Amino acid sequence: MTSEDLRLVRDHTVLSVVTGSRAYGLATGDSDTDRRGVFAAPAPLFWRFTKPPTHLDGPLPEQFSWELERFCELALAANPTVLECLWSPIVETVTPVGEELLAVRDAFLSRHAHRTFLRYADAQFRKLQGDLRNHGEPKWKHVMHLLRLLLSGEHLVRTGEPLVDVGALRDRLLAVRRGETGWDEIERWRASLTAGLDGALDRSPLPPEPDRDRVETLLISVRRRSVNW
Repeated sequence: MTSEDLRLVRDHTVLSVVTGSRAYGLATGDSDTDRRGVFAAPAPLFWRFTKPPTHLDGPLPEQFSWELERFCELALAANPTVLECLWSPIVETVTPVGEELLAVRDAFLSRHAHRTFLRYADAQFRKLQGDLRNHGEPKWKHVMHLLRLLLSGEHLVRTGEPLVDVGALRDRLLAVRRGETGWDEIERWRASLTAGLDGALDRSPLPPEPDRDRVETLLISVRRRSVNW
């Protein structure tokens, strides 16, 4: 991370949250603290040939941040990792601009989440099947997070809001992580969650499309105000 990158995260972060197992209610004694954030690069930095980075790692371990525009693009596309930042129960930093971002978080939601969550889950499942064929067992932590992803997606499509904290199912999910749950049972659980996600779509309170205009209005407003930052 360069000194300029460090200043972007240090001086222009508008939202920083804890994600991962600590936000999911699945932390154990050896769990890391995963931090995700959003920084709003000042508008003059976009006037140069070299544009600000769309994302940055650090400076803390397990810390990752997106520039505001890239974050909004991913959220509008129903990226599960980005959406959970907007609903994380553990907020460490939030500025007035961050409050404005949280105030429009429902504008990012749409029925596109159905397709996106299933696509992410299917890709993870194929990798796990490969591990099972090649090594005799999957990576159990990844199996747990696959099921957690489907739980969140089903809840989002059914209720209209992402589910981040899955602590109510902590014991069952941690048993999966420890490798104590048979593969047949895992496949049945996965199939049930997938069917639930599919079945919830027709009655979902989510709109067909996200409210891009509302999000763009916020982005333009932030850019204009940042000219003298």
